[in-house]
Amino acid sequence: MLFNSYIFVFLFFPLVILGYYGLRCLGCQKLTMGFLIAMSMWFYGYDNIYYLGILIISIFLNYFLVQLMGRFKRKVPRTIVFLIGILLNLGILFYYKYYDFFIENVNYAAKTNFGLLGLALPLGISFYTFQQLSYVIDAYRRECEQYSLLEYAAYVSFFPQLIAGPIVYHDELIPQFRKKFSSLNYTNLSKGIYAFALGMAKKVLIADTFSKVVVVGYTDVGALNMVSALIVMVCYSLQIYFDFSGYCDMALGIGYLFDMELPINFNSPYKAASIVEFWDRWHMTLTRFFTKYVYIPLGGSRRGRVRTYVNIFIVFFVSGIWHGANWTFLLWGMLNGIGNVLQKIFGRFFGWVPRAVGVLATFGFSTFAWSLFRAESIAQARKLWGQLMVVGDGTIYKPITDAFNELTEVKLLGRLGFGGVIDQAPWICFAVFIIAVTAACFFLRNTQEKVQDMRYTAWRMAAVIGLLMWSILSLSDVSEFLYFNF
Repeated sequence: MLFNSYIFVFLFFPLVILGYYGLRCLGCQKLTMGFLIAMSMWFYGYDNIYYLGILIISIFLNYFLVQLMGRFKRKVPRTIVFLIGILLNLGILFYYKYYDFFIENVNYAAKTNFGLLGLALPLGISFYTFQQLSYVIDAYRRECEQYSLLEYAAYVSFFPQLIAGPIVYHDELIPQFRKKFSSLNYTNLSKGIYAFALGMAKKVLIADTFSKVVVVGYTDVGALNMVSALIVMVCYSLQIYFDFSGYCDMALGIGYLFDMELPINFNSPYKAASIVEFWDRWHMTLTRFFTKYVYIPLGGSRRGRVRTYVNIFIVFFVSGIWHGANWTFLLWGMLNGIGNVLQKIFGRFFGWVPRAVGVLATFGFSTFAWSLFRAESIAQARKLWGQLMVVGDGTIYKPITDAFNELTEVKLLGRLGFGGVIDQAPWICFAVFIIAVTAACFFLRNTQEKVQDMRYTAWRMAAVIGLLMWSILSLSDVSEFLYFNF
């Protein structure tokens, strides 16, 4: 089920909120968690019941292994159970996400003809696998307390963060499930509505708009000239920004509506003045996961500069693999790893560079890297980069502006008397939209900053409700969040 769908907005969410607060008011703590688990299972299995079976098996398997590990006092049997847990989690992830990719490359390299399975990727498997890995590792290190199966199942399946993060640690969420209900927290309810509305608008009104342009551009890369290729690259950079930012805002908002606080996962990354800072702001919970469970165990920065640089590169190499089973993701991770290492080596020599220049340079680097991330193959990415050398007539590829001008909002402008201007300069609305959205990335405060200190005046809440209604009315063409595919 999608946040940006009618069934979620008008059926699922009202039911889950009413049931949750109704049971909390009655003081039924365990029943409340059981209800949340059941509703989360409905949310997850709505489109494919097969995915739900995998999630349930994964929950029971990891909980059983941790309980079994806790029964052993000696290190050797504990370690054996721990390794079994790691291998099973990674094995399931490999089977569904990487098996065909691995076999394809074996067939290509060895001239073999092993059959492919053609398996569909279960939604969110990368996220809930990493979340459960953190629990298994912490249990092995004796860094977590004993949880009931009900608490653990609620922690893993809690629907706001189940499919695309944030990757939440057990000690961040389970204590919140245990809180006793006293009264409605109207501040959190207001924050939740505000964050959810902004997230919905980012996804539906901005990210999905850029998606139309990106699809046109990547469908016929060879027809693009330098201007059009650059526009397509920037549009995807903005699409993935507002798509993921929108999801994070909506997850944060839903968390507030349940009187729960999820960790911040997105902190205006395009305001970063270096690629190192960028990754401190983008998908923050994934970065901290790799830092805690990969970078530090490898030695972190404790074993000299060269080893530090190698460890950084390994983290981004693994991050590329995590994002998808394609050489484009692998090279994207390596590119970011090289960028981070070079920043660590030479960054101190550029302290005199104005921050604005650093922000623009980082935006340029990430936009270039995202073009590889979006491409279906390395060949397609290279073709797109090659089109940057094709000057052509300097005009924007017509199907791009046509796709944008088909928007209801643009057609409405035409009916309001701006049709002549749009006909004379069909690129004008598109250009204004890109400039305004890009400026918002650089200059506006992000959602979590706004919800922490905003004043909930009547006109502001009316504007938020209006924005939410505008977004809901634009849901006729529902689209998945990009990170659902990772």
